[in-house]
Amino acid sequence: MLRRKEQATGRGGLQTNPDSGIRTECHDYNYVRNGTANLFMMVEPLGGWRRVNVTARLTKLDFTEQMKELVDVYYPQAKRITLVMDNLNTHRLSCLYEAFTPAESRRLIEKIEVVYTVVHMPKHGSWLNMAE
Repeated sequence: MLRRKEQATGRGGLQTNPDSGIRTECHDYNYVRNGTANLFMMVEPLGGWRRVNVTARLTKLDFTEQMKELVDVYYPQAKRITLVMDNLNTHRLSCLYEAFTPAESRRLIEKIEVVYTVVHMPKHGSWLNMAE
């Protein structure tokens, strides 16, 4: 069954070497999903620092907890923290007002500078390699 699918898509199957006549079976790597989890990843590449927090889901409140932890635990002395994030609907600093008091939200927002970027995930690689 798997061989038929690979041959139909042209990504695998039996191939014959024209010089030696030897037949070899070729397979392409394909991702298999075995469940889900959410990973919040914080990286400071030039500082050699990274932190990965695993949560069961991705909600606005989960995101706000990560931002508070980043500001208060990991960078309490920083005057400005620059975040480079994808444009996901939960990645909004306005979510802080749903989780914290207006004064606390304002304090966190004043320390965070956000740069949104488009992230294209490669077929045979992943940003998870940085986390590992």
